[in-house]
Amino acid sequence: MSEHIDIVRLRRAVRPLADPPQPPGWNATEFPELWSDNTPLRQAAVLLPVICRGDALSMLFTRRNETMRHHAGQISFPGGAMEAADRDPIAAALRETDEETGINASFVEAFGYLDCFDTISGFSVTPVVGIVRDGFKLNPHPDEVAEIFEVPLEIILTPGCLRRSEILWHGRGREIFEFSYDGKRIWGATAAILQNLLRRLEAYR
Repeated sequence: MSEHIDIVRLRRAVRPLADPPQPPGWNATEFPELWSDNTPLRQAAVLLPVICRGDALSMLFTRRNETMRHHAGQISFPGGAMEAADRDPIAAALRETDEETGINASFVEAFGYLDCFDTISGFSVTPVVGIVRDGFKLNPHPDEVAEIFEVPLEIILTPGCLRRSEILWHGRGREIFEFSYDGKRIWGATAAILQNLLRRLEAYR
């Protein structure tokens, strides 16, 4: 059976596993004042989980608990800071995904990277893209995850899905990307990582 056309497009657009991205993130040159004090950024990784159920594809997101220290209440991909035992960003992303959602690494095929993204909270994030086969059971971490939900991949890949917006940050306007689905606002680093995916899909189509 041939692979779904959107999975083929994703495999072609992402960085191969043999070519992991290196910091600084692609946005560091756009907002250099955010890191002007030269404080080293902590390394982190997230998984962009593409759920595959036959021909139906979706992407999984989490909503962080309001009690979280960083990005409380925001919608994000499963992931977090790398630990000493993590051999690479893939290991970190899979570990965090298991801890946060209950999806075991045995259900995930990581097949590529997006470009690094630096956050205003002090992390350099390596996004890992992977296929998640059906059959997993969700077990959200009660202290970290308030909700887990999916968005059909065709909606995310629709041209114009992400729109530009502006927020005030430290007294000045900053342009961000965002989109809404089923009453949920997806913005900030998560939407920016999706924008990087869409840019790469456009460049490598």
